[in-house]
Amino acid sequence: MKRILIVKVTSLGDIVETQPVVSDLRRAFPSAKIDWAADAAFADIIRWNPAVDRVLCAPLRKFKKARGWADLKEIAASIGELRAEKYDVVLDIHGVYKSAIIAFLARGRRRYGYKNKDLGELGAAFAYNARFGPRPRTDAWRGMRVSVADALGYTFDDTPDFNLHLPPLATLSALPQGARVAMLFHATSADEKKWPIERWAETGRWLTGRGYRIALPWGTDGERREGEQIAALVPGAVVLPKLSVTECAHCIDESAIVVGMDTGLVHLAHALGRPTVMIFTATSREHFGFSAPGRSVSVGDHFAPPDVPAVLSAIESVMPGAERSSASPASLIAAGQASS
Repeated sequence: MKRILIVKVTSLGDIVETQPVVSDLRRAFPSAKIDWAADAAFADIIRWNPAVDRVLCAPLRKFKKARGWADLKEIAASIGELRAEKYDVVLDIHGVYKSAIIAFLARGRRRYGYKNKDLGELGAAFAYNARFGPRPRTDAWRGMRVSVADALGYTFDDTPDFNLHLPPLATLSALPQGARVAMLFHATSADEKKWPIERWAETGRWLTGRGYRIALPWGTDGERREGEQIAALVPGAVVLPKLSVTECAHCIDESAIVVGMDTGLVHLAHALGRPTVMIFTATSREHFGFSAPGRSVSVGDHFAPPDVPAVLSAIESVMPGAERSSASPASLIAAGQASS
């Protein structure tokens, strides 16, 4: 195996959670060149993994929104770059039209895709001359690793290796200095995924009482306003300035704990090894959650949002041992209710 192409185009959480596939391939084929095709919006994150030899990217999302001529020219140039190499194997672990088109355009001897029933869009099937096995009964992230390993005939270590190395920042982090910071990622991509502001405030006050300083990141003006509402209810909480993904990643890496919704940046916190709690309200925890006992945990589920005491218990479970309370679960619940 001399050259491998991974096709995973979007989104942030998926890009992050696919990094262990690279580590698995690197162990199985140490001398292989590993390339990755993705949307330009996520290319920098892939470049944080030194095991990826070449990142092929095009502004697909940007072109879909703006239909700009310059973006179209970039896409055309990226096709030429894609076809400049010949691959022993192309691995489409996305399974939709746009990823299938990339897989089809690549010069690959074997182009792997999911079986029809496992595809995100059935029409993607045209691109493949080989198929992964039936989707395993496990979460989406481990499922990708199983599919690729079974197809290429290797085994892997169950502990995922994300191998992300952040580039240095030119300026200081935006986090409050000299404090143990808890970052609360309250923002979501859809209203149905939100957790109520009052619950965020209650969680923030509880963390403040445990000696943490609350930091609230945001991406849109609406998210900034929601952060300001939470901060107004939590003593000492700060709404961070607008950050790039790289700046936000550094803030995550410097935080003592991260609590947030099922979003890409919270997946990044897990990948960077921070104590992390992910809250589910409208998506499947079993399918999209993560778990690293004592460090990362998912709570809530599909249309079953957790209450504050459940989130506080989850936070307790990922805190360093010296910081964990000796209180019983019942006392934790009472403390959470009393702080509202």
